[in-house]
Amino acid sequence: MELATIILAAGQGTRMKSDTAKVLHPVGGKAMVLRTIEAAARLSPRPPILVVGHEADAVRTAVGERAQFVTQAQQLGTGHAVMQAADVLRGQAEMVVVFYADMPLLRTETLRRLVDSQRQNRGPVTLLTVTAPDPRGFGRIVRGADGLVINIVEERECTPEQLRIRELNVGVYAFEANWLWENLSRLTPKSKGEYYLTDLAPLAASQGLPVIGVEHDDLDEVIGINTRVHLAEAEAALRRRVNQYWMLEGVTLIDPATTYIHEDARIGQDTVIYPNTHIVGKTVIGPHSQIGPNSVISDSQIGTKCVVNSSVVEEAVLEDRVRIGPFARLRKGAYLAEDTYMGNFGEVKNSRLGPHTHMGHFSYVGDAEIGADVNIGAGTITCNFDGVNKNKTVVGDHAFIGSDTMLVAPVTVGNNARTGAGSVVTHDVPDGALAVGVPARLREARSPDSA
Repeated sequence: MELATIILAAGQGTRMKSDTAKVLHPVGGKAMVLRTIEAAARLSPRPPILVVGHEADAVRTAVGERAQFVTQAQQLGTGHAVMQAADVLRGQAEMVVVFYADMPLLRTETLRRLVDSQRQNRGPVTLLTVTAPDPRGFGRIVRGADGLVINIVEERECTPEQLRIRELNVGVYAFEANWLWENLSRLTPKSKGEYYLTDLAPLAASQGLPVIGVEHDDLDEVIGINTRVHLAEAEAALRRRVNQYWMLEGVTLIDPATTYIHEDARIGQDTVIYPNTHIVGKTVIGPHSQIGPNSVISDSQIGTKCVVNSSVVEEAVLEDRVRIGPFARLRKGAYLAEDTYMGNFGEVKNSRLGPHTHMGHFSYVGDAEIGADVNIGAGTITCNFDGVNKNKTVVGDHAFIGSDTMLVAPVTVGNNARTGAGSVVTHDVPDGALAVGVPARLREARSPDSA
């Protein structure tokens, strides 16, 4: 059966009190409209129809080619919004699924369940409902003696008896397409001139056609966002969903309530995540690692048996058994080979540190290539920027860089070379040589055994 989806994203969202369109506010690091589009894309290969209105240009820019757009120039209600898609979809699909762009936690599996129910329904409408103690302003579901839906009453229009109903309409519908297009024109405007999509349910019932209400038991999934309070609720619900998944996959979260993991991240089993840690973007963390507490890992790769203690890692790579922190920072392009250690308050940017290299605290390495088994003493700085260009520092294998050394790039320190504490190195240091002083001068290196 050919299936089309319509996502309603035209509302003003005034209760958000924001200069940003409501549907562009992120949940779990991703705009809520993009989340609903992804759910629709998994349901049907046909690009969803996105009904835009308020801040339409900004929404179009954010969505790009992920959806087909129709415009609701005047926001005259949900029924009017769906009418805007009629010319695009009439005759193109047998079933139309409609839902809101401000429902970012709605799962494709739930939409499929709704679609399957409508396929078994000889009537034209199947809708999703929940039963909840707090109605949150949702419309009430009124059922007949046979259990079929006979009406959906908006909260502000409910009688006192209807207000006591706790089965709620969440705004997710599956329609038989031909019936939908034929009956949208029969909707009548309310007092404010708005056409409600919910009026199609009693319209179908009046025609003697069954309207099915499919009850759903996950209240988190159908959170509709109208305020910043709802936004925070959705964030918390998504965090619970993601964290539960990883714990069931063998990852230990010491305090799930303060652990933030984006859905695109991947984590190996027996890794331990300590409190107040953020794992962002397409980060990959290997097994048996320890991350946190108080760490931020963004779009990075971390190997097996690594330790990241109270540190920030951004677009960086850590091979196996790397230890950093506390209070270290790896910036874009940092690459730490296996068994590297980086002390507290160190920073690495666009540089590679070879295996078994030890980088002391209060050091900065930028635009550098550091060899294997190198000692970088505390307070070492690569002076990579001359005011115009970023220049490269190269340090060979088994070199020893004394504390507080300044390596003024471009400069090369050779294999097994050494610098004295406090040296300012402005010229290349050959293999096995010793450089000391300000500016550094070459001296004959003594072997440790000759002392």
